[in-house]
Amino acid sequence: MKTLYLLRHAKSSWASADLKDSERPLNSRGEHDASVMASRLREEGPVQAIISSTAVRAISTARLIAEGTEFPTESIVLNSGMYLAGPKKLLEVVQNLDSDLSTVMLVCHNPTITEFANCMSGASIDNVPTSGLVKLRFNSHNWADAMLGTATLVEFDYPKKGS
Repeated sequence: MKTLYLLRHAKSSWASADLKDSERPLNSRGEHDASVMASRLREEGPVQAIISSTAVRAISTARLIAEGTEFPTESIVLNSGMYLAGPKKLLEVVQNLDSDLSTVMLVCHNPTITEFANCMSGASIDNVPTSGLVKLRFNSHNWADAMLGTATLVEFDYPKKGS
């Protein structure tokens, strides 16, 4: 069995109109919400790999999650193809994961996170909010077997859920 976490980056700042979209940092709410989600994720058990989009807000989110779950931040893998990617690109990333890994997290953006979660599991999530976390399970020993519609939605969590 394989477990895939899809994490949408935390809330970013729009304070500086001069920054390119990919350079926007997290705002204080984003930092807080990422920490909240890290503490919830810590209860789930460790992930073996975190792969992040190269956008500043995604990298910052991945680092906060790593720090909060005791995952080594220097082991976060950056994938530039995940920035502005669609569901097909995320599927390609998943299918190319090392089969020795059983639990992996992808940190990227909407609308891709929502579309990908729905395409993979047949779920009907309207929107994965910032810092939202989707947990999918694949009944396979190889990531290469991942195909649209082959995952089970295990959990959908976000900072305001349960508060």
